Amino acid sequence: MGRNKKQNPFAARKRQKRENGPERPDRRALPYEEIKRDNAFFIKYYHLQKICASEEEWTQFLDSIRDNLPTTFRVTGFKDEAKALLAIIESQLFTEYVRAVAELHQKAPEDVERPLCLPWYPNGLAYQLHLTRKDIRRSEPLYRLHNFLIVETTAGGISRQEAVSMIPPIVLDVRPTDKVLDMCAAPGSKTAQLIEALHAAPEEHKIPPGFVLANDVDNNRCYMLVHQAKRLNSPCLLVTNHDSSAFPNLLISQPDGSQGILKFDKILCDVPCSGDGTLRKNPDIWLKWNLAQAYNLHGIQYRIVRRGAEMLEVGGRLVYSTCSLNPIENEAVLQRILKEADGALELVDAGHLVPGLKYKPGMTDWKLATKEVDQIFTSFDEVPESLHTIIRPGMFPLPAAEMASIGLEKCIRVLPHLQDSGGFFVAVLEKRRQLAFEKNDVAALVEQNEMAKQPVSPPTEPELDGRGQPVGEKAVPWGPQRKKRRLHGYKEDPYVFFGENDADYAAIKEFYQLDESLSQRCLLTRCITEKKKNIYYCSERIRDLVVNNEHNIKIINTGVKTFVRCENRHTVHPFRLAQEGLQTSNAFMGANRRIQVEREDLVMMLNCTDPTQPPSTHELKKETQERCKELGVGSCILKYVDERFTLYTVGWRGTSSLRAYVHKDETIHILRLLGADLSKFETNKYEEARVAAAAAAQAATESGKDVVVDAEAGPESESSGEGAAPTTPMDTEEEATKS
Repeated sequence: MGRNKKQNPFAARKRQKRENGPERPDRRALPYEEIKRDNAFFIKYYHLQKICASEEEWTQFLDSIRDNLPTTFRVTGFKDEAKALLAIIESQLFTEYVRAVAELHQKAPEDVERPLCLPWYPNGLAYQLHLTRKDIRRSEPLYRLHNFLIVETTAGGISRQEAVSMIPPIVLDVRPTDKVLDMCAAPGSKTAQLIEALHAAPEEHKIPPGFVLANDVDNNRCYMLVHQAKRLNSPCLLVTNHDSSAFPNLLISQPDGSQGILKFDKILCDVPCSGDGTLRKNPDIWLKWNLAQAYNLHGIQYRIVRRGAEMLEVGGRLVYSTCSLNPIENEAVLQRILKEADGALELVDAGHLVPGLKYKPGMTDWKLATKEVDQIFTSFDEVPESLHTIIRPGMFPLPAAEMASIGLEKCIRVLPHLQDSGGFFVAVLEKRRQLAFEKNDVAALVEQNEMAKQPVSPPTEPELDGRGQPVGEKAVPWGPQRKKRRLHGYKEDPYVFFGENDADYAAIKEFYQLDESLSQRCLLTRCITEKKKNIYYCSERIRDLVVNNEHNIKIINTGVKTFVRCENRHTVHPFRLAQEGLQTSNAFMGANRRIQVEREDLVMMLNCTDPTQPPSTHELKKETQERCKELGVGSCILKYVDERFTLYTVGWRGTSSLRAYVHKDETIHILRLLGADLSKFETNKYEEARVAAAAAAQAATESGKDVVVDAEAGPESESSGEGAAPTTPMDTEEEATKS
């Protein structure tokens, strides 16, 4: 009798493939086929909606939306060196840009169109290049521009973001004192803008009194959000992972010591959408666009904005936005919440906040259709019963009298052909009074929080079947189990705040002569241990939110790294300063751990990339040497004063050396501001690929083997397709759709 052996699934799959005939060719080995930018349903539907005023404009719209999207970026405005970086961009970078584009397109430099400064972005900090992302990534003459975008994005000097995606945070009009909620924040480009607005008055506030709470329903995307926002190193950011349509009320401490429900001054609802406004950037949407997406999303979009309206302070502002052109996802959602609010919410015109932006008013009349756009409906009475679960009465426009009273024409509709951009929809709501359906039961919320703090009893062992699988469950790598794991992720480490008599804080305070205004209560670690490794700092308001709500909502990240354990046999203090947190901690540091350096000293230290050979103090200027003699071994702050800006970097005073403690990309950023030579950091991936190809050919020749090498193809040959290109920080711009 043979053994009852378990069948090998891989062998079974191979047998099945053999039985089914020859295998299909590997798609990855085939040349990249350009996506056909056409969809009959899309064209028929939007022509029906008359989103353009004339047939001539409709033709312009179609030509534009089939074209590739130009590259845009913005300079981080709240940083002290922003103006200096802007001057470098407008002179050196754009001079190189003109030269490179002239070489790429074989034009005379005078015939090359210079980058466009977006007229509606505040302080002239945003630019549009007349190049696509693919142009920049795949053209050797543009490799310096590509390097610049990667380095400055990582260093936090600029942010790569689609132009129209920058509009919602601008019209939200955030001030440093505002309590801000970003309900669907990932991947984080708009969140970064909100943080910048929060820090817009550094001379007035050491730490902004307000904060940004950034939330997303998808656990994996939350970490993408953290990566984007962390470049700005703000102690006023809290990242949470929750379903925004059911976002819980949060508790805050009142001045009298009691607890109350948090109401936000500003809320951004950049909701999940079908994303057809991003067809220029994501042409694959042409292949899968259909009306069912809009019908499916309408309900969740409404629930998100409704929940946002409940959490908004009376007198506060809420911005609803999508990267969709469809009125079902835009005006239909707004009319529904405005009608239900019964005057508690009001649409306001925010066009004055984006002067120079070309846009169309919101639509007041639209039609619905079947998925194939072969049946058109102007009212719910015309909809067949079989479609009643898909097409709902609230999706149709209100009667003319009601429509006139809510003012949908105040919405902002950006179409691609108006200023060579993507498509976008933005509406600004203000809250005039409390909503009838709003729930503000503080006592119930406090009781719920107390119950959440109770320890959870260990789960009982599940009953197993004969195969060792839980009874009633299917062990499959898809379905509800997989979805739950994707949404909720792993359990986060705790947030452990410093106590009143923390020994580490006493030592840190003495060594760095910390100001009394730095609250030790706001220092935290991410693990319960006697020997702390990394110490983070968050603002008072963020601490209050964490302490009051950590059992009620999943917190992904907060705080900025400020001190790091760095035990050295020569130093008397075990913690060094972290460059990430210097933007915050610098304001509280005493004079004993500071050294003012000259330009030549700072350039020399930053150019020293070998940590085993730091610059000797004898190589520094005489004034710097004298100051070093007064300074014991350990972490310090290097200060450089220029007529345009003041720079602070973390340094390390060794027994006979002084070095800068800065990440490579920030090193290049600072050297660029100082006007230093960057040639040692400039890499040409195409030249490196040619050298590698030549070496491979030489090695093959010596071994007697034949090899075919295309040395001119560069690191990414065109035949591999755009999807084969490596991911870089340049590719982390705002995504087309939110899933």
